[in-house]
Amino acid sequence: MKIYTKTGDSGETSLFGGKRVSKSDLRIDAYGTIDELNAYVGLLRDSVMSSRHQDFLLEIQNNLFVVGAFLATPPESQIKKNGENRLKIDNINEETLKKLEDEIDALEAQLPTMTHFILPGGHTTVSHCHIARTICRRAERVCVQLQKNEFVSADIIGYLNRLSDYLFVLARMLTKELQVEEIKWISASEK
Repeated sequence: MKIYTKTGDSGETSLFGGKRVSKSDLRIDAYGTIDELNAYVGLLRDSVMSSRHQDFLLEIQNNLFVVGAFLATPPESQIKKNGENRLKIDNINEETLKKLEDEIDALEAQLPTMTHFILPGGHTTVSHCHIARTICRRAERVCVQLQKNEFVSADIIGYLNRLSDYLFVLARMLTKELQVEEIKWISASEK
C-alpha cells in the first residue's frame, strides 16, 4: 500500500468512518493540533534525561493518540451499523485525569512556591516543554470551539487543560533538575 492516495488533492479528507470534509474543517484542525502536540511531546521525551519523565511522557503520547482517534471520528460514526464500537479503544476518562493530577501534585511538592510569573527558557529542554505547553493550550482552544458545534467529551477538554498544567510544572521541575535559573517576570512597576 502506498502512503499517498491522491484523494486529498482537492482539499478534502476523510474522517474515520468515511465522511468527507474540507481540510480546513474544525475537526481536522482539532486532531491535527493534537498530532502536532504529540510530535512535540515526543521531542520533549527525547530531550529529558529522567526515565520517570520519559515514561510518563510516553504514556501521554499514547493518550494523545486516543484523543486524536476520538476527534477524527464524528460521534455519528463511532458506532457501526451492526452496533459494534468502531474505535475499539477506551476514551479518556476520570482515571486518566487523576493520573495527571497525581503527577502534577508529586512534582509540585518538590518545587519552591511561585511568587511571580515565569519567563519560558533557561535551557533548550525547558523551552521544548514550554512550547509543548503552548501547543496544548491551542489544542484545548480548538477542541472547545469544536465542542460548541459538535460533541467532544468533557474529559478530553479536561485532559488537555490538565496536560498543559502538567507541562508547566514539568518545565519548572526540569529547570530545577538541570540546575538552571528560573527567570521571574518582573513588571516595570516592581523594578
